[in-house]
Amino acid sequence: MSQLSTRHLLGIKDVTESDIRLILETAANFKEVINRPIKKVPSLRDITIANIFFENSTRTRLSFELAEKRLSADVVNFSSSNSSVKKGETLVDTVNNILAMKVDMVVMRHASPGAPHFLSRNVKANIVNAGDGTHEHPTQALLDSFSMQEKLGDLAGKKVAIIGDILHSRVALSNIFCLQKLGAEVMVCGPITLLPKYISSLGVKVELDVKKALEWCDVANVLRIQLERQQIKYFPSLREYSLYYGINKKMLDSLNKEIVLMHPGPINRGVELSSDAADSAHSIILDQVENGVAVRMAVLYLLAGARN
Repeated sequence: MSQLSTRHLLGIKDVTESDIRLILETAANFKEVINRPIKKVPSLRDITIANIFFENSTRTRLSFELAEKRLSADVVNFSSSNSSVKKGETLVDTVNNILAMKVDMVVMRHASPGAPHFLSRNVKANIVNAGDGTHEHPTQALLDSFSMQEKLGDLAGKKVAIIGDILHSRVALSNIFCLQKLGAEVMVCGPITLLPKYISSLGVKVELDVKKALEWCDVANVLRIQLERQQIKYFPSLREYSLYYGINKKMLDSLNKEIVLMHPGPINRGVELSSDAADSAHSIILDQVENGVAVRMAVLYLLAGARN
C-alpha cells in the first residue's frame, strides 16, 4: 500500500493501522531529507496550503509551516484574531473565501470539537486537523508514536502511560487510538477529577498513583494541566498537583529500569515535570519536536497524493 485510504486527516479514530504505518514509514524517509545540508524537496511544488488557526499555537503552527516549505508548497497563514471572523463571518464562508483563491489543502486548529469534520463535508480541499478542542490532535499522536518507535522499535506489546490532565487533552485521545492500533498497551494516570468517566471503555488501564504508573510503563507521556480549558477547580492548587503527580529525576532514577520520558509541550516546569527530569537522559522531548516536521511532511505529501 502506497496511498492513504482517506483524503483527510481528521482524527486517528478515522484512519486504519495501514494508514498509520504508511505515514510513519514515509516520515522516516523525510527525516533523512531534513537532516541533509539542502533540506528542501520539490514534492508539493504545485500545491497551495492554508494554515487556518482559530486558537493559539507555537510548535504545531511552526512545525506545519516548516513542513510545507520543506516540501516546496506555497503557504498562506491565517489567524482568526485579525480576520473577518471578528466581523461575524462563518467558518464555512471564511474557508470558502480562502479556497476561492485556489488553495488546495487546509490545516486547521479550532476550539470546537468536530470542526474539521464539519469542514470536510462542506469544502472540496483536503483537511488536516491540527487540534479540535478537547477531541483529537492526530499529528501529535503520529509524531509521538514515531518518536517511540525510533527509541524502542516495534510498539507491539510496549507499555505506555499517559499521565496528567486526560480530561481536557486532545493529545491523550489521539495517542490512545494510535498506540492501540500499533499494538501497545496504554495506561492513563492522573487525579480522578481529571480522568473522563468513559475512559475505561476505551480499553486502557487506569491508575491513580503516579509512582505505580512509572514502575509499569516503558514510556511516560506527560501532559500539562490545561488551565485555559478548565471552568471549575479540579484540584486544590498547582503546588498540590505537583506534590502528588509531578515527576522529577529522583523518581526516574529510583526505578529499576530505564523508561522514556515524553511531553507534547508546552511544559509547565515545576508542575508536571521538574527541570532536571525534562532535561535528563530519559527525555526525548526535543526529538519529538524534530520528528514533528518529518511526520507532518509525510501527512501532507500522502494527502496530496490522495486528492480527488
